[in-house]
Amino acid sequence: MLYSLLRNWCLGVEALVVWVGRLTSLAVPLLAFVVAFEVVARYIFNHPTIWAYDVSLFIFGYIGALCGAFAQQRKAHINVDILYLSVSQRWKNLFNLLSYLLGGFFLVIIFQLAFGKAEEAIEFDYRRQSEWAPSMIHFWIMIDVASALFLLQLSADFLQNLWQLFTGKPLLDKYELDDAADAASEGGKGA
Repeated sequence: MLYSLLRNWCLGVEALVVWVGRLTSLAVPLLAFVVAFEVVARYIFNHPTIWAYDVSLFIFGYIGALCGAFAQQRKAHINVDILYLSVSQRWKNLFNLLSYLLGGFFLVIIFQLAFGKAEEAIEFDYRRQSEWAPSMIHFWIMIDVASALFLLQLSADFLQNLWQLFTGKPLLDKYELDDAADAASEGGKGA
């Protein structure tokens, strides 16, 4: 029962993170288009826009923040390999658990601060200090969504490492993780 519950939680989180990561990756061509549009408008037509810089800044922020959980899932974040690769799997699990706790603590603080900033942005109509002056509400909400998604991924990683630490066996095998990623991809195609 516990095994099944933990497995389903981890598979669900893995699929959600893949889906959001792949959906967010679609913003990369949009970012390239906005930057190219501004370059053409500024240097060829000599009519720069007032919005392109802010839009590109927001898109870049969305990509960086929303793909953090995807990078965590793919183990793409920085690690001290010289120490990590020279210890047993048990020690690796302990290192991972400690780093997930520290990262989770940091992300909870980020979530709380961004939530407060989102409330202030709504109440006081915060705007970016630029000529175009777009609202900042969406940005703080996105930071909350990104930190919550990252916390979900850390919870799945934490449970997997804890399970392996106590049982000596992985909670999910590589094929199950690939199936979760494939399911998320198929779900994104239908949307």
